[in-house]
Amino acid sequence: MFKPSLLTLAISSTLSSVVLFSNTASAQEQVVTKNKSLEVIEVTATRRSGSVQAAPLNITALDADVMKDQNISELADVARWVPGLTITDQGGREGSPIIVRGLNTNSSGPASDGGTVATYINEIPVSVDMRLVDIERVEVLIGPQGTLYGAGTLGGAIRYMLKAPELDFTSGEVYGDVFQTQESDSVGGEGGFIFNLPIIEDTLAIRTSLNLYKDPGFVDYNYVVREPGVSLSDPDWSNTDAVNNNLKQVKDANGETTTTGRISVRYKASESFEGTLNYFYQKQDSEGRSIVHSNSLNANNGLSDIIGKYESAYRYEEPRVKEDQLLSLELKADLGFAELVSATGISSFEAEGQRDQTDLLIRLDYGYEEFPAFSTFTREIDEVDTFTQELRLVSQSDSDFSWIVGGFYNKKNTDASSREFTPGFDQFAVDNFGATQLRPDALEYLEITSSKVTESALFGEVGYQVTDKLDITLGMRFYEYDVKSKAAFDFPLANTLYDGAGPNDIAINFEENAASDNGNLLKFNAKYQFNDTVMGYVTVSEGFRIGGSNGLVPCPDPLPEDQQTGCGKPDEMLFDADITTNYELGFKSTWFRSQLHFNAALFNVDWDNAQITGATAVGQLPYLSNAGSANAKGIEIATRAILSDSFSAYATYAYTKAELTSDAPFLFNADGTDGAADGDRLPGSPEHQFSLGINYQTDVFNDKTLDINYGLTAQSDVISKVGLRDSGEVLPGYSLSNISAKLTADAWSTTLYVDNMFNKYAVTSVRRSDADITSANGAEIQRNYGHYINRPLTVGIKFNYKFEI
Repeated sequence: MFKPSLLTLAISSTLSSVVLFSNTASAQEQVVTKNKSLEVIEVTATRRSGSVQAAPLNITALDADVMKDQNISELADVARWVPGLTITDQGGREGSPIIVRGLNTNSSGPASDGGTVATYINEIPVSVDMRLVDIERVEVLIGPQGTLYGAGTLGGAIRYMLKAPELDFTSGEVYGDVFQTQESDSVGGEGGFIFNLPIIEDTLAIRTSLNLYKDPGFVDYNYVVREPGVSLSDPDWSNTDAVNNNLKQVKDANGETTTTGRISVRYKASESFEGTLNYFYQKQDSEGRSIVHSNSLNANNGLSDIIGKYESAYRYEEPRVKEDQLLSLELKADLGFAELVSATGISSFEAEGQRDQTDLLIRLDYGYEEFPAFSTFTREIDEVDTFTQELRLVSQSDSDFSWIVGGFYNKKNTDASSREFTPGFDQFAVDNFGATQLRPDALEYLEITSSKVTESALFGEVGYQVTDKLDITLGMRFYEYDVKSKAAFDFPLANTLYDGAGPNDIAINFEENAASDNGNLLKFNAKYQFNDTVMGYVTVSEGFRIGGSNGLVPCPDPLPEDQQTGCGKPDEMLFDADITTNYELGFKSTWFRSQLHFNAALFNVDWDNAQITGATAVGQLPYLSNAGSANAKGIEIATRAILSDSFSAYATYAYTKAELTSDAPFLFNADGTDGAADGDRLPGSPEHQFSLGINYQTDVFNDKTLDINYGLTAQSDVISKVGLRDSGEVLPGYSLSNISAKLTADAWSTTLYVDNMFNKYAVTSVRRSDADITSANGAEIQRNYGHYINRPLTVGIKFNYKFEI
């Protein structure tokens, strides 16, 4: 399966040695089970510190040790171990859609993340899929969290909790990872350092980290045009010379290089006041998509019999560079009766990318496909700047009453531009279509959009201990938001070729739209402590997602005939807020002297006015609308256990039934044909999820520890579109197995691991549908329809060294 290499030889020999010595050690050493207990993981999700087992909500927390044991390095890895959470890994170029409890109406594929789950770095909301470097833990809150966390927590919230600077000792850590993925021609790696330095002991400390991740990729773009506008993108596939003269091969074209770093300064002025200043930076340079076109092309396309399982048929390389930055200041003051917390964040996001756009223009049926060398690409730029401020007071008295009160403000400015180029088409149009002049820059389409969203809220919770066993909490959030947007577009190529515009002219007129709303959210929670180790709770909570403007230019009335355009009809201009109401009955328990945790939750979520993505009737521009109501219900179970002297285990299971509860006739088509109906299943998440982790631990070499970890994650099938309408399809379920062996000494550890050990080839998501290759214009040459796939079998070795001064 692998080419001979020093890496595979080293891994083979080391694994053999580890197994031999572990067998010897297990016969010599025994650990007394009764002295063991499960680790207590502290969380702050309720805005108060407490253990996962004591928190009366469905929360999963993965600490640094668990993430290392299961080789969890990004958010998609986290999801496999959290019941009720689905994150579709679409490769580094795309944002991974996050779905909680099946709450999703968007068809799978690029930009399918509906924003129903908010992600936080400590206290600040930031939409980033960060490498999990120097992380204390990841907290996943399942279910609407609107009263404490605000907009975007329609389904839940995910919090990356950074390790805080230590005030009392100097420490450092260096680490590295070398891995090889089947189907990849190169070796990948990751490495970095973490350093903690007290500047004034017990008062001032700094912590810094830097991480570099290099993934060589495993999908080949083997059909890229050599010279845009000259090379044929669909040559005679039976003629090898014709293929080689027009097309080039790009191996491992979905690779990724990500640099992640942060600096934190912590100042503790006294026992009652401290502050932490954080700067986080991540740059992700992605080479292309993890989409393949095997079994995704029209049978009449000569490429369909040639293309391999790990090949993409895109005509252009599709790189994208993303930069995320966050500067935050968190202040805490002990006022005696309460703790005052201030969290201020300034974040920015910038992205610049290129993508193959050929298929869209062919589908639009404007005659572009008549140009034999036709191909087109889009270059796009996105910029987002956000300011966030939250102030809250958290009571600290021993009274039967407890409370939280606070205020929240968020302002987000977004600017985006998209430029579409059609090399060589101007000359073809002059020669064949009666065009009057050339367009040197080949700029076919230009779109510029910007928006400003402001959100403010007052929130609070009050709790009352009715008896020694019963606690009741009521929460409320009052919110309002304003959205202002403007958009402009132009078709410079058509204007130059046919309408007398100059060869370099651009004419754009901005159209402005605005939307605003306000409302309130409620929460009720009752917690009953049956005994010291068994607790039950019931929760009714609400979450919301703001509405706004789609930033479209209004369509003229009447529409011009036989002229390329893109615009929004009146019902496509604005979209409304949507709200979820969650009813949950939960149970948390600890047994056998903290050697077994068993937690379960039953839930029923009503979703009103659900937001959906679609394409405008004129020009197929992306936009948001609302699609009636939906419901999700099910059960989530999580358990951890110490099984014997050497074995411990972790397991989860989730069953989710998510479906529409009203008709949505216009979900896919403006004329209401093939619309969705009451009872249709929602797409993007499985009905069944299961995970199992087993750890075997023993002493070896007298003073070292060997950990062998096995992880199994499995899911049932997923559908790509609501109710399988509009040419939706079923994506089969699959399971993945990981295994690792970790040898730990006082200061160092080394880990050998195998991810996807049975080399499962699984489809994780789909782009568009097979209608592109069956009924669209140019179906026989369409290549847009394709499938995202998971990473093949990967073998690696990690090394970690820690020191203290």
